[in-house]
Amino acid sequence: MTSAPLQSAIDSFGDPRGYLAVASIGLPPRQAVEALTADLDAWWHANRDPRGYDEVIDRTRASYAALVGVHPDRVAQGSQTSVLAALVASAVPDGAEVLCVDGDFSSIVFPFLQRQGIRVRQAPLEALADSITDDTWLVVFSLVQSSSGKVADVESIRAAAARHNTYTMCDTTQAAGVLPVDASIFDVTVCHTYKWLCAPRGVAFLTVAERFDALLTPLYAGWYAGGDIWQSCYGPNMNLAPAARRFDVSPAWQAWIGAEQSIALFAGLDIGEVWARTSGLGDALCDGLGIPQQHQAIVSWPDPDGADLTKLIDAGIRASGRAGRLRASFHLWNTEADVEAVLTTLR
Repeated sequence: MTSAPLQSAIDSFGDPRGYLAVASIGLPPRQAVEALTADLDAWWHANRDPRGYDEVIDRTRASYAALVGVHPDRVAQGSQTSVLAALVASAVPDGAEVLCVDGDFSSIVFPFLQRQGIRVRQAPLEALADSITDDTWLVVFSLVQSSSGKVADVESIRAAAARHNTYTMCDTTQAAGVLPVDASIFDVTVCHTYKWLCAPRGVAFLTVAERFDALLTPLYAGWYAGGDIWQSCYGPNMNLAPAARRFDVSPAWQAWIGAEQSIALFAGLDIGEVWARTSGLGDALCDGLGIPQQHQAIVSWPDPDGADLTKLIDAGIRASGRAGRLRASFHLWNTEADVEAVLTTLR
């Protein structure tokens, strides 16, 4: 039985039947659209002050911190995961090894490949824990793989990292909002919120554990990283904020108006209930397709020539293709009717 908070959240998305592409881009809840519309109207009527966005960003940071189980002081905000990952890449000591997942999303791999003087090694997701050695300074992986929806074995990876004194970095972009996330168990997490958290693009977060905090240099520091934001607009004196906020970048204001509503919505839900619903729909689709259950919100199967994806698109069903596979992703607004629509089309 669906709880009252979850049903209320489902209702806020209207009825976007046939939309199975949240792994590419989420849909905004009604309250986010209303807030954005009101903000644009205020801007149009010259009734907006940049300082007015600060409280919105503070509230959104707090909602995200609650969602992923950390204190707001451990959360920095940005706009893209690749930029946040690049900040981490800059901290890797010369000669050190970074272990990534073979085929992981480029935004958390390319920044490390650009670093001169470090070694980047890749391993299959299933073998990641066993591939960590005493030489591995940092292990980097997505909690949920973008191309396939596979969920990482976090316990094994963390246990291996602890044995080898290896730092951990986890990308939760394809997880936060649909799969329970505890960012406190990692040294670093990065997350863009425009997918499962249904926020406008341009709102991303970094969480950093205290033991890793001192290793990072705020290379992108600007006025918004200042201890007193509006007294930090001009140099040369630099007084950065304490804790993780010194890694903040100047925000894309309008995006935060929608993000505040969306992230607060998910912070108020039992994400375990969301996962049970979405992965259950995924398993129902697997059963109908005659393939093993994947126990995932993202269901994928080989579609090298895109024939299945073309059929779905022609039938008005929005899905996506990645790495030679069709990717159907379920979120709050989806029901058994979406599963049946896919099966009917492909039959």
